[in-house]
Amino acid sequence: MSKYDVIIIGSGLGGLSCGATLSKEGYHVCVLEKNPVPGGCFQSFKRNGRLLDTGIHYIGSMDEGEVLRQYFTYFGILDKLNIRRMDEEAFDRIHFEGKDYDFAMGHERFVETLARQFPKEKEALRNYAGMLRQTGRTIDIEQLKNGRFSTGAMDYFSISAWETISTITKDRILQQVLSSPTLLYGGDQDTSTFYHHAMITDSYLRGAYRFVDGSMQVVDALVDVIRQNGGTVLTGAKATRLYLNEGRIHSVEINNEEQIESKYVISALHPLVTMQMIEKTPLIRKAYLSRLSGLPNSYGLLSVYLIQKKNSTLYNNRNLFLYGKDNIWYNTLHPEETKIHCSLVTMQPSSVSEKHTEVICLMTPMYMAELRQWKDSTPEHRGEEYKQFKEAKAQEMIGFVAQWYPEINQHIEKIYVTTPLSYRDYTGIPDGSAYGIMKNYRRPLVSIIPNRTRISNLYLAGQNLNVHGALGVTLTSMLTCAELLGTEYLAKKVGNS
Repeated sequence: MSKYDVIIIGSGLGGLSCGATLSKEGYHVCVLEKNPVPGGCFQSFKRNGRLLDTGIHYIGSMDEGEVLRQYFTYFGILDKLNIRRMDEEAFDRIHFEGKDYDFAMGHERFVETLARQFPKEKEALRNYAGMLRQTGRTIDIEQLKNGRFSTGAMDYFSISAWETISTITKDRILQQVLSSPTLLYGGDQDTSTFYHHAMITDSYLRGAYRFVDGSMQVVDALVDVIRQNGGTVLTGAKATRLYLNEGRIHSVEINNEEQIESKYVISALHPLVTMQMIEKTPLIRKAYLSRLSGLPNSYGLLSVYLIQKKNSTLYNNRNLFLYGKDNIWYNTLHPEETKIHCSLVTMQPSSVSEKHTEVICLMTPMYMAELRQWKDSTPEHRGEEYKQFKEAKAQEMIGFVAQWYPEINQHIEKIYVTTPLSYRDYTGIPDGSAYGIMKNYRRPLVSIIPNRTRISNLYLAGQNLNVHGALGVTLTSMLTCAELLGTEYLAKKVGNS
């Protein structure tokens, strides 16, 4: 039976960040991945000779001196990444009620840009940007150098994103425009916290970047770090059971067969999925399992990939957010709605040509209820009706986007479609959720999951715990690693890298 210091279940950004960190700090680690290829939502896949990104289409806080760049420097992967800074004058363009509104990089530029269209709201915009900046400062490099990963900002956990925005400004249009990042975290007008809204929005103001030739390069670089430090990354290795001995995880079963031992186990899977793998024990109470199963997960995503003919489509270095309703929060207010009312349009840069894009990705929220008839199916075995369903949704999406971007279907060579079923089956996320467990400002301590569990050597990581997105998952993973390494030691190590 193989033995390790730490077994990490799941090879998304959370699991690989833990693996890179702990292997760098001298732990003998083994990362388990059930799929043939590691990466989770950071994985890229090839179709028609083009690279398609699974779920990460741009990242924030990557300018010089910003915190995600600092984490990547500590991991030793920054110089391995081919990234492109997005248009600082408008990295995101929001189409709402017949007009365009630009999100510019940098807090001051952000305020000045929107103030041109909302001159009477300039002070409100300054106040809003100030709250974003204040939130970002709670996890910045200065905090790391002082031996902390975060100063908490719990006040922002317990206030509503929507109510805060609508208090800052009474201008209805500006309220909606400032709400537009909701699509990046599955925001709910009734429950979402201002902390999550602010953390994600602020990170892009601090440097929005795209991956040239796909986000998989992050995965490859982290896997290389782990292996160079003596660690192991096993693919095709599904964790199927966690065995207890005297109140501790003694071993992890792989593929219902082999068992491997470790001193510690970190699971980057959904907490409910993790707990269901543990043999019955009084340490895991029924009330806790009921609580986890009762926490709502975010919606999933319908992703339509438009493969472009070679050198046909000019690359656009910004994202387009298209909204067809008068409320940007519409999707979570009406989960029963199946018609497409919004879309994020993003282009993938390629080293083949700086001027042209090879892939346009269109994304919109989708709930599993719309896929109910295929809920018990498996990949590649969903039948002809499912293919027809995907084709119809792709055409609906293209038609929706064409209202603002009529040339969208001029140079299409091939169309590929993924639904929340793909997220569910490949990443193991319940309901095919794109952003994991929803956070509720009314019950912040219930919907935020601790890194520690009642089993002394079992820890959790990943987007379900704290904040979504690349920055949130990285931060959460470091908090998990700090349980083994010590917070002050690890924070200062990262901050001074």
